[in-house]
Amino acid sequence: MGRAEERRARQRGGRRAAPKRRSPESTAGAPQTAGGTHAADGATAPGGRAASRSAKTAKPPKGRIRRLFTWKKILGTFFGFCLLGIAGFAALYLYVDIPKGNAAAQQESNIYKYSDGTLLARVGETNRESVDLANVPKDVQHTFVAAENKSFYGDSGIDLKGLARGLFNTVTGRGTQGGSTITQQYVKNYYLNQDQTATRKLKEMVISLKVDQKESKEYILAGYINTSYYGRNAYGIQAAAQAYYQTDARKLSVEQGAYLAALLQAPSQYDWTVASSNATLKKLVLNRWNYVLDNMVKQHWLDPAKRQAMKFPVPKEPKGAPGEEGQKGYLVELANQQLEDQLMKQEGISRTDAAQQVVKRGWTITLNIDKKKQAALEKAVKAELTGRLEPKKRKVDANVQAGAASVDPKTGKIVAMYGGQDYLKHFYNNATRRDYQPASTFKPVILAAALQQNATTQDGKPINADTVYDGTSGRQVLDHGSKVGFGPPNEDHHNYGPITVQTAMNQSVNSVFAQMGVDVGMPKVMDTAKKLGMDTDGMQAVPAQTLGSMGASPLEMAGIYATLANHGNQVTPSIIKSAQQKTRSPQMPDPIGGSVISRTAADTVTSVLTGVVDDGTASGSVASNPLRDGRQVAGKTGTSDEDKSAWFTGYTPDLVTSVGLFGEDVKTKAHVSLTGAGGLIPPRVNGGGYPAKIWAAYTFGVSHGTKFDLNTTQGAAVAPTPTPTFSHSPSSTPSQTPSSKPPTSSAPPSRSPSQTPSTTPPSTPTTPSQTPPSGTPTTGDPADGGTAGDPLNPDDSPALGQ
Repeated sequence: MGRAEERRARQRGGRRAAPKRRSPESTAGAPQTAGGTHAADGATAPGGRAASRSAKTAKPPKGRIRRLFTWKKILGTFFGFCLLGIAGFAALYLYVDIPKGNAAAQQESNIYKYSDGTLLARVGETNRESVDLANVPKDVQHTFVAAENKSFYGDSGIDLKGLARGLFNTVTGRGTQGGSTITQQYVKNYYLNQDQTATRKLKEMVISLKVDQKESKEYILAGYINTSYYGRNAYGIQAAAQAYYQTDARKLSVEQGAYLAALLQAPSQYDWTVASSNATLKKLVLNRWNYVLDNMVKQHWLDPAKRQAMKFPVPKEPKGAPGEEGQKGYLVELANQQLEDQLMKQEGISRTDAAQQVVKRGWTITLNIDKKKQAALEKAVKAELTGRLEPKKRKVDANVQAGAASVDPKTGKIVAMYGGQDYLKHFYNNATRRDYQPASTFKPVILAAALQQNATTQDGKPINADTVYDGTSGRQVLDHGSKVGFGPPNEDHHNYGPITVQTAMNQSVNSVFAQMGVDVGMPKVMDTAKKLGMDTDGMQAVPAQTLGSMGASPLEMAGIYATLANHGNQVTPSIIKSAQQKTRSPQMPDPIGGSVISRTAADTVTSVLTGVVDDGTASGSVASNPLRDGRQVAGKTGTSDEDKSAWFTGYTPDLVTSVGLFGEDVKTKAHVSLTGAGGLIPPRVNGGGYPAKIWAAYTFGVSHGTKFDLNTTQGAAVAPTPTPTFSHSPSSTPSQTPSSKPPTSSAPPSRSPSQTPSTTPPSTPTTPSQTPPSGTPTTGDPADGGTAGDPLNPDDSPALGQ
């Protein structure tokens, strides 16, 4: 039996047994019959049926599987499914008609409430004005096609690959991915909604095909640019042209059109007012703008020489919408942003889709903002700052911007926020802006990193509140005996000599914390900052960061200090209490996370920071404030180089508030000095001045906590510890360890010291036990520093005081 017969026999289920093939060696000695076959073969003939039955019982499973999965059946099934899909699509195509446009009908007022349920704001008037495509320059039309759908003029209205990818991602829960045509986006904006469901995507495909067959490309493009959302509450290109360039759509340049087209990918993030203060976003915006223009060149819609000469068209300052006056607009903006973030996370949608689902879509959003605390914060700013400014008398007064954020450290709720003088006059939220340096308010982060890492000095001494450093101004920082090329001066170049970490924090001594940062390791310092809540993306782990030369916002610093106040459990400030849209109610994330640093480390930092208030740079405005009424307070002042920003971030046991003052040129928006603002004599504006006074006027009126519950034996909040040993071979005798006791009205320490003090504390704490050196201010912020250069490249910044 040949191989063909053997195969046919197996396919018949072994009805005929194929003779066992033998090797030449096994049959070499067997006699042959006349027919030429081996005798051994013939000898087995009588047992053929038995062999057949044996083969039949051994092979059936394999035969049945092969009969079930034949190529004919597999191909038949595949083509059957294809035909079924075609038939289903044909039925869907016949069933789904082009609906009436409902984009305008979807615009509903959003209602925003205070935490007690009373009305904060109602925002709902739609800023939309449609224009004929003939009133949009042809080159500007091309910018949208170049940005979103280069094949628009030749395609059938759908992108099969992109649609299949979108359907797969939706069904598998992988979120959305770009790839929709202009026609599909127009259909989604005008005829459907932003829901991320397979049903909606299938309808989008069918309606897009029908719209493309029924309408001209010009009609579709006009519909697309007139229904898209551009940010700044602007729907349609005419509203966008007014919002960003204060001109009509017919007067837009190619450069301006390219920016508006680029906006559609992420309108809230790509708003230049927001992006220009964030290096990452700024780069993304410029890349997207360049991408649009480069595509126009590739499509032969723009001359390469003209393209090379184009410069980015910086948009005008935004203006708030009616109903968002005062602080309302700032609160609404942050609430929308946090809701968008949560929808993106939960539903896997893009920033653009999230914004279109939130802005004026009929949401009822209850905020964590406490109505009484909000009013108290606004009153404090007016009483301690804005009510004293006279722009007509002093030009610098027009450049003063204030921002503040107040957080409950136990719940993470943002209970009050001050974004600026008026949302309709100053659109940029000063409470969330990250383009000013936090300066010396960053120093507690360095100490927290040292304590968390059990770090030691260069000569192996443990770093704690009692460790003594050399406070000489301009002292070169050492790393295992080698200079690192960084030696920041102290304020007024004051030399403190050997001082404890506690005193260095009280007096904000730059030279001490620059060395401590290197002792800990700057990568570890920046990692601790990130864990505490700072956005460290793009920041370099270099010694200059010890001066707080990065960018940060009052809300960000409030979150960091809230984590310290919450004993090292991470606090991510949240403004939203609940959000509901008809039957839709997304679950907002818990603002309180797990432990990011140990309780002992966090509580030790808190203890040390009480000394800043009682014996240091905030004593004049906070410690002696008649409204204090026995409350324990921890906090830190901060003043950047040239007085461009001044801070006080502090907390009582139940409330954390960060106040920032920023010098911003009223016309150019450039960073400028605050020196002389409010008619101060001396003219220096520092963190212990206006910011600390605003903080005290607000906090002492609304806070009720009086005593910290601290798990530490270090710092100013507890009794003094034995005299420390000095690090780095001091040249003079170490100064006495400060007791940093609070005034007589303050609460007693919450914990007893673990060791007997080596010195007898004064019987009556009437004055700070550590007297600052001659010439050192006690109410200002003597070394709050940061430098004035690029926050992402601090080494390029000028040295403090120069």
